[in-house]
Amino acid sequence: MAGNVKISTTSPPRPRQAISYCGLCSAQKESAGKERRGPISKKRNKHLQTKLIEAAKLAPHWNPQLALIHDKELKKGNRNRATLAVARKLVEYMLAVERRGTPFKQEVSAKVA
Repeated sequence: MAGNVKISTTSPPRPRQAISYCGLCSAQKESAGKERRGPISKKRNKHLQTKLIEAAKLAPHWNPQLALIHDKELKKGNRNRATLAVARKLVEYMLAVERRGTPFKQEVSAKVA
């Protein structure tokens, strides 16, 4: 999926730029030094957003790191925000794979009994 999305041809995108392009951040209104955040921005690639959200719903079942992120956000009380946090992390993973030019390798941590 990361190979199909090109945001900038001059330099690699920053995670915030990519997350915004994917429609995974809230709309921001700023006036007179005051900042207000609203619901998810409607300026987005809706097809990419849909695919990322669907992947984020399944990812915690397969990746322990993403499961931790999901559980942490879920404890704050909102399932949708937990899914968005996982989707944002997936975008960061894809950017890292794109930058390195190597396949994604999941780090397996040893469990202490």
